Amino acid sequence: MPDPNSLYGPLDPAQDAGWSSAPPRMGFFTDTSVCIGCKACEVACKEWNGVPGSGLDLLGMSYDNTGALTANSWRHVAFIEQPRPAGHRSPPFAGLPTGVPASATSAAVAAETAGPTGTEPGLPAGSSSAAARMATDVLGDPLGAAPGNGGAAPGNGGAAPGCGGVGPRSGDAGPRHAHAGPGDGRAGAEFLGMPGAQPPGRGTGVQGRGDFRWLMMSDVCKHCTHAACLDVCPTGSLFRTEFGTVVVQEDICNGCGYCISACPYGVIDQRGDDGRAWKCTLCYDRLGAGMTPACAQACPTESIQYGPVEELRERAASRVAVLHERGVPEARLYGHDPHDGVGGDGAFFLLLDEPEVYGLPPDPVVTTRDLPAMWKRAGIAALAMAAATVAAFVGGSS
Repeated sequence: MPDPNSLYGPLDPAQDAGWSSAPPRMGFFTDTSVCIGCKACEVACKEWNGVPGSGLDLLGMSYDNTGALTANSWRHVAFIEQPRPAGHRSPPFAGLPTGVPASATSAAVAAETAGPTGTEPGLPAGSSSAAARMATDVLGDPLGAAPGNGGAAPGNGGAAPGCGGVGPRSGDAGPRHAHAGPGDGRAGAEFLGMPGAQPPGRGTGVQGRGDFRWLMMSDVCKHCTHAACLDVCPTGSLFRTEFGTVVVQEDICNGCGYCISACPYGVIDQRGDDGRAWKCTLCYDRLGAGMTPACAQACPTESIQYGPVEELRERAASRVAVLHERGVPEARLYGHDPHDGVGGDGAFFLLLDEPEVYGLPPDPVVTTRDLPAMWKRAGIAALAMAAATVAAFVGGSS
């Protein structure tokens, strides 16, 4: 008879599964704030576990070419594109300098720009820094000047000796350099709405700038404390390891698919060619040899961190506190609470938006939680029907 607490509430999953001298529970902490979407974890997972290729699928709706966790993608790096106006969250790029760059100032001095000849995007009219940049060539010399002498060569209209055609041509409306003064009919360079070199919103402020951001998350099986897939598997193909993880034994799986519908996260999937269920094993073979799982080993930014779950939870709480101090109040943990609907996950996440944005259920609940009560009600109903049947026969015979 299983412990009545095995379907809900905090517990040690390995000991509950019968491991008397189990090591500390191991798991993943995925910090999405430092995920760069490189998909190294996906490749490492496939290479180590011999997972078949998923094909090159262009979804047509995202740069994410995997789409979801499947039988052939045990790790899935989700790309969430958000073309939302800035201001819905903490201001991006807060604290950037708002002054004119030194390079533009130097260019204005070198070009001797006079008068309000142009504007920098987001700056009021009258700024000459943009005109100064447009009045210089790629080497920083004023247009029409001989290279290296900072001015026009005499007698040839600004062209260097022997370089006909560099200076102003006959018929030009005016000189091509920025020495024209206001009111002389020879306008200097003008800002025509072209993108400038400044960071977006330098002059307009954060609230006036549109902000397109990518949220990236390397999703994986959560290795739940209360794993419904374990409860419904009829063959024992799914089992709890001594590390507290959940593994599928593919040679025992009969392809019934019960675990697929039981998973509250939609992680488990069947392969079309054999019908068996497949998912992340948290590299059980590597754990037994004292090695780090392949995905965590390959992650270049340490977005995927592997270790004892209790230690990871402390590390995750510290990371959230740091992000809050740095002006990211939307940072939150997901799947870390042992009192949630699945008893806490062995693989949990730091998110920068609501769980639904990442395709995660906001309040997951183990789907077998109510099985004891359901069987109890079914038993009472069966007894009631049997009693009614007996009463009917007894009453009819009398």
